[in-house]
Amino acid sequence: MTNFIAFSIPGVRFSGFALALTALVLAVLAASPARADRCDDLAAQLANQIDGLKVGITAANVIYLSHPQAKELSLGCAGRKFSNELYAKSGSRKPKPEFLNLVASAAALIFTLPKDDMLKGASRCMSRMGIFHGDDVSTRYRRLDMNCTRTKADASIAISRSADQ
Repeated sequence: MTNFIAFSIPGVRFSGFALALTALVLAVLAASPARADRCDDLAAQLANQIDGLKVGITAANVIYLSHPQAKELSLGCAGRKFSNELYAKSGSRKPKPEFLNLVASAAALIFTLPKDDMLKGASRCMSRMGIFHGDDVSTRYRRLDMNCTRTKADASIAISRSADQ
């Protein structure tokens, strides 16, 4: 014979421990609202604020985005090394001003900085690539890490903020 207090409903029998555990689980579920991830909210905000931007699939903490001005576009969610990361790849070796404007708009929303500052930082990073600095340039601007790379066919920029800042 067991020492548990038993409650019974016709056809179902609950012990006191199972009843208490069920009540605890229901209380926890009721207390935490069902809400989307912060990174998903940020991607939706980007789609609402930037014309032509579409949110794609999410895989491994990366939300893939699409826009006519960018060959590739993605939003990296918070990880161990960075808080958020914007990655954009241009379809040409020398990015058009519209591409830089897209990057600046997205970075301004993600990192909550003025768009003019983001345009200046992205333009500076892209323009440094060349004979003197090479095809892989890393700079810091407004406490953001910017890494610009260029191949024979395209150019890309990755903007992130360190996790410790």
